[in-house]
Amino acid sequence: MTAPFGTRLAAAMDGLGPLCVGIDPHATLLDAWGLADDAAGVREFGLRVVDALGGRVAAFKPQAAFFERHGSAGVAALEDVIAAARAAGTLTIVDAKRGDIGSTMAGYADAFLADGSPLAGDAVTLSPYLGFGSLTPAADLAARTGRGIFVLCLTSNKEGHEVQHAVGRDGVSVAASVAAQAAVLNAGPVSDGEPMGSVGLVVGATVGDAAQETGTDLAAVHGPFLAPGVGAQGAGERELAAVFGAARRNVLASSSRGVLAAGPDPDGLRDAARRAAREVTAALRG
Repeated sequence: MTAPFGTRLAAAMDGLGPLCVGIDPHATLLDAWGLADDAAGVREFGLRVVDALGGRVAAFKPQAAFFERHGSAGVAALEDVIAAARAAGTLTIVDAKRGDIGSTMAGYADAFLADGSPLAGDAVTLSPYLGFGSLTPAADLAARTGRGIFVLCLTSNKEGHEVQHAVGRDGVSVAASVAAQAAVLNAGPVSDGEPMGSVGLVVGATVGDAAQETGTDLAAVHGPFLAPGVGAQGAGERELAAVFGAARRNVLASSSRGVLAAGPDPDGLRDAARRAAREVTAALRG
């Protein structure tokens, strides 16, 4: 049986540094790389990133939206990029932010987490705002297939606080509730000796004291944190200490344009990724 995602991710972060490189084929980046803004262009972009950095970083994070905007051919391009990352031996977090209820959520789970699905990487991002329990089909399937999920918790967009900081009748914030329910799902695997569970959270590295303000216990989650905004993107050791505290070691820093802007030259991408990995390792584990 495949080792659980949390175990595989911990090993990759220890061996290669806690860096995840986003694969975000923005129109401006495609133009800078001399590629057309179409399905063939996004496919070529993604495959070049994987070819340059496969086996050199802990994870890739292709943003599904930039592929989906080109219709079925764009989705097929995403499938090719996921397959290439798998062949390169690099973990892939598909950034799809899906969230729904019942059979619809089960359908999303099958698409992004089922064995044999061409859209299934090693983990997927999910939105909990129809209720954390609505994600149960995805959480259950991920556990059965050894994959992971990253649930939105405290994001750095200015609108995020409208929902994430809101407090329910029980006096608990939405963010704190999301983190607490993730902790419950991770409790069994961690108690069985795994380095961290496979249910992670998306927490922006630039949210400051939001965890304290919302009463969100990140250390208790015992899972990975996908964190945009680390290192060259703005958040250093002081900011990370404020956001994550004792949970810093489980942070997987996400960098997209900070690395991708160095392309399309493969050596440029590798140099940028090495610098980013050094910066985030120093910030997170120094």
